[in-house]
Amino acid sequence: MKRYLSIIALLLIATSVFSQKSTKMKPVIEKIMHDQQLAWNKGDLDGFMSSYWNDDSLKFIGKNGITYGWKSTLEHYKKSYPDKATMGELTFAIISVEELSKTSCYVIGKWDLKREKGDVGGYYTLLWKKIKGKWVIVTDHTS
Repeated sequence: MKRYLSIIALLLIATSVFSQKSTKMKPVIEKIMHDQQLAWNKGDLDGFMSSYWNDDSLKFIGKNGITYGWKSTLEHYKKSYPDKATMGELTFAIISVEELSKTSCYVIGKWDLKREKGDVGGYYTLLWKKIKGKWVIVTDHTS
């Protein structure tokens, strides 16, 4: 009987621990993405890219496939959004932030651009990692 109760207690503890999605990273990610949104809305692509991992291993996945590296991703943005009118006004809506470890989290959200030439939007999935004390996007899948 003691063994049976011990097993039940362990199962309850494990279920409780593994079913909780930590939200302590959400305010940190929200702040970074808010700053990213502000940079975009000023037409500052370099500022927008400051939340991305400045490394050749960065991956950006969009409708045209995978772009590797921070510099290539910045060049992609500059080509796709050559001026403020094309960039429009960006808004992010975070749907979920799931902490995977103390140094990584997974974010799902929605993006919208309001523009004179026509509004666009979609969804994003971001893998964030804490590298050298700074939270950065290491993989961005935007549709």
